[in-house]
Amino acid sequence: MTGPRLDCVALIADPPRLRAGTSERDWMSETSDRFAHRCTPLTIANATGWEILNPAGFTASWNGGDDPGDVTIVPDDPAKGFDRASSVFGHGVLTFHPGYVFRTDPGWVTWCRGVPNRFKDGIHPLEGIVETHWLPFSFTMNWRFTRPGEVRFEKDEPFCFITLAPSVAIEAVQPTVSRLQDDPALYREFARWHIQRDQFNQALARGEPEAVRQKWQRNYLNGVTAGGEYVAGDDHRHKRRLNEPRCPVAHDKAG
Repeated sequence: MTGPRLDCVALIADPPRLRAGTSERDWMSETSDRFAHRCTPLTIANATGWEILNPAGFTASWNGGDDPGDVTIVPDDPAKGFDRASSVFGHGVLTFHPGYVFRTDPGWVTWCRGVPNRFKDGIHPLEGIVETHWLPFSFTMNWRFTRPGEVRFEKDEPFCFITLAPSVAIEAVQPTVSRLQDDPALYREFARWHIQRDQFNQALARGEPEAVRQKWQRNYLNGVTAGGEYVAGDDHRHKRRLNEPRCPVAHDKAG
């Protein structure tokens, strides 16, 4: 299987580290019996892209003002200097500089965002879609404070998540709205699944051994209908493992 290219052209000698995304999240692992990891769409989204890691820890604070100077950044080690994050736009926006020019094939764009399903109190990542098939310069990754206060970004904490998307195919999509009853085959499958789901949940609530052993139904995980027929096809994934970047650029050995 071949895919579109993603060239990550370093602008500096020691750019921030890139790595493939992972399905793991601390808060998901801390749920009872790690039940959040049972949600395949959640874990697939978590791993569908590459993370850009913060090269050095720092603390940022916002006093609520609109000027760029109202955001202050204090690096953990001021003696080393730190220019990966700055305040450029004002209005409580913290700006990161990825340190790369990203290039993709024609027809593909780079979706720049925060790491999916990872939360940070007091600040929120802003998303952008960038036409990297022609862009000869870099872009910035921006976060906006949600209230005045202080936030921490640790060393090796992801500050940006990039993934690829077709550039214009979505413009040809025509959403349509219909009733479930208008599609008899889908209606039958949905009704069958709904009945099975209710029965399973009731059995689980009663503590029936087989339901307790199963813990949850795996129709989506296995790509099967309520009748057990495999219908998901070759595109079905229950895990995502992307390629790690091939990186001839030397990173800080401590990173």
